[in-house]
Amino acid sequence: MNKVVKNADEAVLGIQDGMTLMLGGFGLCGIPENCIAALVRSGAKDLTCISNNAGVDDFGLGLLLQSRQIRKMISSYVGENDEFERQMLSGELEVDLIPQGTLAERCRAGGAGIPAFFTPAGFGTEVAEGKETRNFDGKMHVMERWLRADFAIVKAWKGDTQGNLVYRYTARNFNPLMAMAGRTTIAEVEELVEPGTLDPNTIHTPGIFVQRIFQGANYEKRIEQRTTRKRS
Repeated sequence: MNKVVKNADEAVLGIQDGMTLMLGGFGLCGIPENCIAALVRSGAKDLTCISNNAGVDDFGLGLLLQSRQIRKMISSYVGENDEFERQMLSGELEVDLIPQGTLAERCRAGGAGIPAFFTPAGFGTEVAEGKETRNFDGKMHVMERWLRADFAIVKAWKGDTQGNLVYRYTARNFNPLMAMAGRTTIAEVEELVEPGTLDPNTIHTPGIFVQRIFQGANYEKRIEQRTTRKRS
């Protein structure tokens, strides 16, 4: 099976209106920049997007929000996007806010084939409304369902033509989990190499989970919140 596609536009072929997408990364680190731009060009709309964050107004998933292509966001941290806030408060955007660890585990469970699990996070809050709760060892827990998607779109540092992926640093948040939970997984990488080039001990996502892969270009790698200290 040849997994290599020419570019992001070819990679996102088949993503249609109303589909559910998982998009990896943490803040603006490790997000699939090329594929998000290709989705904007594709015009696919009424999308449900599962992502830790919603980008910023003019970058990342913020671009899909600007073009009104997202119907629902399933996220954890959304505080950097004014357009997200405007759409949510106006009722244009459906939003499911989830504790960050719960979101990560729901994605992992989807990839591992575990349909539900119990967690103490969210008990006694709106997060638990309408969900089964149970006492384990004297502590109340909330049942959470797995998350899966029609397409998972991830970004890695290096990958080989068989789909094996290596992430760097913060990009390992959500990308490996989501790569396992998509019916079709698309990987964009900074460097695409031949099989046998990567050290097997460093591979984070085995190629069996990846159906399409390409080498991306022109990564901005923006910093969401730059914090520095004054020089002495």
